[in-house]
Order: sequence, then C-alpha cells, then structure tokens
Amino acid sequence: MSPSFSPLRILHLEDSELDHELVSMALDSDLGRDFTIQRVEDEEGFLGALRDSPPHIVLSDYALPGYDGLSAFHAAHTLEPNLPFIIVTGAMGEEVAVDTLRQGVTDYILKARLERLAPAVTRALAEADARLSRERAEQEVRALNASLQLRLEEVERLRGTTERQNQRLEVQARQLEEALNLQKTFLAETSHELRTPLTALLGYLRRAEREAGGSQVLQDAQRVAENMTRLVNDLLQLSRGELVQSIEMHFVNLGNVLRQVGRDYGVQADVPDCEIVGDPGRLTQVFANLVSNGIRVSGGPDKVRIELRLRPGEVEALVIDHGPGVPDDIKPRIFDKFYRGKEAGSAGLGLTIAQQVVTAHSGAIDVFDTPGGGATFRVRLPLPDDADEDEDFA
Repeated sequence: MSPSFSPLRILHLEDSELDHELVSMALDSDLGRDFTIQRVEDEEGFLGALRDSPPHIVLSDYALPGYDGLSAFHAAHTLEPNLPFIIVTGAMGEEVAVDTLRQGVTDYILKARLERLAPAVTRALAEADARLSRERAEQEVRALNASLQLRLEEVERLRGTTERQNQRLEVQARQLEEALNLQKTFLAETSHELRTPLTALLGYLRRAEREAGGSQVLQDAQRVAENMTRLVNDLLQLSRGELVQSIEMHFVNLGNVLRQVGRDYGVQADVPDCEIVGDPGRLTQVFANLVSNGIRVSGGPDKVRIELRLRPGEVEALVIDHGPGVPDDIKPRIFDKFYRGKEAGSAGLGLTIAQQVVTAHSGAIDVFDTPGGGATFRVRLPLPDDADEDEDFA
C-alpha cells in the first residue's frame, strides 16, 4: 500500500461538499506531497470506490445519512486489513472516540482542528508501512523457520540413516575381521600340520637319492619337496603378517630355472640361458605359481608358455596363457594378500608370495592382457652390472 513513488490516493467519505473542500485545503497546505482525493457520499459509493480504485488511506465523517464511520471502517477493514482509516468529524464524545480506537480505527480528527489532519495522515501512513514491513518480515521469518525445520528433519533423517549404515558397517567389519582371523588360524594350523610330513618326506628322498647314486627322478622329487616345504613356511609367515624372508642370493641361470619349471608342468619353455643374481629356489617358486595358475584358468598346459626377453639393464620373464584373462578392475588388486578372483581356487596367497619374492630380488611383477585373449604375467629382474646388454634373445 506504500505510495512512495505515486500520488497519494485518498478516499473521503463525506456528505458535505464544504467540509470536503476544507479537508482538501488543509491537506494541500500541510501534507507536503502530491495526492488525489475522491469524495463519496454514501455506502454504495464508498464500497464501489474501495473496489474500483483502492486508496492508500480513508478519511470518513462519523455520522452520515443512512451510513456511519464505524460501518465504513469495518467494510474497509474486511477488504484491506492494513488500510489506514481516520475519522474526521465535527463532534465526538470521549467515550465514542475511545470506542472507535478500540475497534481499530487509526485516528480521529475534529473538523475544528484540521491543522492536525496532515500530521495524522503522515503518521498513519508511516505506521501502516511499518506494520506491513513487520508483517512481511514475520512472514519471511516464519517461512525461514519452516524451511529450517524441514532441513532439521532432513538432517535427523540422514543422521538416523547414517547411524544405521555405520552399525551395519561395524557388523560387517567385525564379520570380516573374524573371517580373516579364522583364515589366518586355518593357514597357521595347516602349515604346522604340513611341515612335519614334508620334512619326513624330504628326508626319505635325500636318503633314497644318496643310495640310488644321483637319480634324476629322485633329484626332481627332492626339489619339488623342497619347494613345497618353502611354500608351507611362507604360508606360515604370511598368516602371522610377516614378509617372505630367507632369500639366498647368488649367481643363477634363469634360463635353467624356467626350463625346469616348463618340464615339471609340461609347458613350452624354449628360453635361452641368462645369468642373474637371485635365489633359484625362490625364483622356481614364483614361476611355478604363475605357470600352475595359468594352467588352471586356461584349461591345460598346451595353452601356457614361458618366454624370456632381454631389456636394457634387466630381463623379462613372461608366463603367457590363453585363458579368460584378468579384468581391468581386478588387475590392481590381484597381488593383494587373500584376494581371490572368480577363478582363484586357492587361498589367495600365491601371487602375494610371488610379488614379495620378486621385490626382494629388486624386481617387479605385473599383469596385462595377452593379445588374442588371456593374461600375461611379466617378471622383471635386474641384470648383473657386467651383463651383455647387446645380446638378443628374441
């Protein structure tokens, strides 16, 4: 209702033309702003003006023929509760004046004191603006409170959801921890149980080999038993959270190691000689694990082969299979302890042991796709400083 940027619209309910002129003159003299004033004489004209040209303020006589100021006030208040309403009357008793103010009339001015009219109009408009601003602010506060309440309810809902999820995660974490502890206990107990018969078997094979005088079959059996004993010891160490140890480094022909693994598992291993510094038993363990994995997932030794390639400063040993391959999302985790892929069929420690052995040799192991399908495990090992880097094994 603020008329700040337009002429003030005043609706004057007055049956006397002279009194209307006096009111207009008083306002024109003292109000200090542009205004338009419309006079109506009766209820019909008053209600029509309220609807057709809503005013910023109403000035009304108290007593009119067939109508009165209080009835006009209630009609205006019904249409616009915040509309300022001032009664301008010739005479009004104190009790009547108090009653009109109690009912909500903004102010009353006696026609004999019209010098008070302009200040009363200014004050009434200012109070109406302040009241309107206050109501708007209160509405904004209520809307903000409602929005905050909704947000608080959403926060509480999310908090409840988070607490339930945390509880589920805690249960899952405990279950995983229990499963891991059971797996470690099983590995430790199994390793202890296997070490005794393997130690006895290795002793019998050594005695038989001495008595037979260098039988190749007994030598191969003894070597396999030694590898089994070493694997059992590694499982025991890993179940305790320890790293694979007992690496004995010396000059070794990596080509012999790979060809021997090829004979043991019946896979193609047409590789040349290549001298490195390493532990032949541990290296045999690495490549035996990679080859046995390749045979298991590809379906037979005819789908697995071993290659050896020389690179500047290092040698690459490749175990290539034509099985289902390793999905890209699994490659980064395949060397993690206890990780088992869909085709694992094991405790998930073989590749972990292989990685630790290769790392102990200052090397690296990774996996990539075999062209045409399958997986290729690549073991890179450093060459001795005096190795002939120009030799071609291709």
